[in-house]
Amino acid sequence: MIVHPHPKLNIGLDILRRREDGFHDLESLFVPYKGISDVLEIEEAPRFSVEIRRYAVVAGRRQEVEVDWDPRTDLTVRAYQLLKKDFQLPPVSIRLEKNIPVGAGLGGGSADAVFTLRALSEMFDLFIPDVMLEIYAAQLGSDCPFFVYDSPMFVSGRGDNMEEYSAPALDAFRVELLVPEGISVSTREAYAGIVPEQPKIPLKERLALPVEEWKGVVVNAFEKSVFASHPELAELKQSLYDKGAVYASMSGSGSALFGLFAK
Repeated sequence: MIVHPHPKLNIGLDILRRREDGFHDLESLFVPYKGISDVLEIEEAPRFSVEIRRYAVVAGRRQEVEVDWDPRTDLTVRAYQLLKKDFQLPPVSIRLEKNIPVGAGLGGGSADAVFTLRALSEMFDLFIPDVMLEIYAAQLGSDCPFFVYDSPMFVSGRGDNMEEYSAPALDAFRVELLVPEGISVSTREAYAGIVPEQPKIPLKERLALPVEEWKGVVVNAFEKSVFASHPELAELKQSLYDKGAVYASMSGSGSALFGLFAK
């Protein structure tokens, strides 16, 4: 079976408070972004194996680059192992072509994991309902449950509390994604500079404004510290506005940026 995991974009991201468990409470709007995708192939095999090939745009050209993590620890493998605890899965071969940039705040690894869960359920007639897939996904990462439903969701808590969100206004805009070469921002680095803050106006109320009024109002809390460490990202964000974007932002903990342009 071949599937095509795609990433998400964060529209607005507030870091409200640090939790007793060491995580942070946040609020954000997650929306699917289908302008780029990985290629995930899973087949039954005599023995388990995993192969990952990673691609990136280097000097304007798509090139294969080093996979700088152990494939055996990849989230696709962890997803398989998680289901194998509860179901008698046969060995499989997993082949993953990584096109979604790593360390860009797009949730590519989470998407790969959840698409693996769903593919295995379909391949082996496990008939796992979405509510159970969500429980499995939450064990793999805070933003993984979003990809079970793959539709706009307002998220809170650690990012694992979700409610459906109608975002029809976004249909009037096209998305342009910028992923700077050579800049990867880890979640640890992004959170290191965060000072949690309760905004005066809740994010939901700000999102209810016309998209043309989001600039400077619907903000990503990570931008302040990440831009301080990587000022070129602030320049790229401004370049989107210079090109006519009505709204631009960093996604997640960065380093990807996106702009919304009127169609």
